[in-house]
Amino acid sequence: MTAPARVQTYSYEVINTYPHDPGAFTQGLVFHQGLLYESTGMNGSSSLRRVELETGKVLNKRVVPNEFFAEGLALFNGRLYQLTWQNQQGFVYDLDSFNLVGGFRYAGEGWGLTHNGRSLIMSDGTSQIRFLNPDTFEVQRVINVQDNGREITQLNELEYVKGEIYANIWYSDRVARVDPQSGRVTAWINLAGLLAPEDRTDPGAVLNGIAYDEASDRLFVTGKYWPKLFEIRLKLRRNEVRR
Repeated sequence: MTAPARVQTYSYEVINTYPHDPGAFTQGLVFHQGLLYESTGMNGSSSLRRVELETGKVLNKRVVPNEFFAEGLALFNGRLYQLTWQNQQGFVYDLDSFNLVGGFRYAGEGWGLTHNGRSLIMSDGTSQIRFLNPDTFEVQRVINVQDNGREITQLNELEYVKGEIYANIWYSDRVARVDPQSGRVTAWINLAGLLAPEDRTDPGAVLNGIAYDEASDRLFVTGKYWPKLFEIRLKLRRNEVRR
């Protein structure tokens, strides 16, 4: 019998801490040219935002109609793509003006969204991740995320980082690093303890929000109703370092 492949676990080092709107139910997070773009959820409170990293100040905000519960967000070719939870409706906005320039439909729920330069990559709360044609929104292929044969569900916010998909696991302090070809979990990131207990003011204040600054190789994470956003550096846990 073949032994299961070893999946390494990373911890983190906090490099910088920034303010974050504690009223933002963060669903999607993107970094672009020094600014953050954020999708916030809840019916009646959903929005698309442009946020100043250093201060957390909301520079621009587009309110999403009350009947929609906004979810994941991706920036692709100068346009922002935003999912909704159960309406099977996505929105496309101009990056600069936030004007609505299009929309798209999909089956099932919408949770997280990112891209790899060719396809939009979408999660729906199950173990599946879909790759969508960014022009037609047709499903190109689907992967099932698994860790040594065990399906990993509740895949939420996504970010494409150095050829891997980073997938936040809802109601967890863990992020899975996923091979985009096979769906195999290549590593886990344990972010336990990142936000102090006294800063969690709501039971729903869970980790959610991953953004990557490719130009400067910086990784940012936050959560729903979190008053802080963190720039972190990943490091192998001590017991994972080979001697």
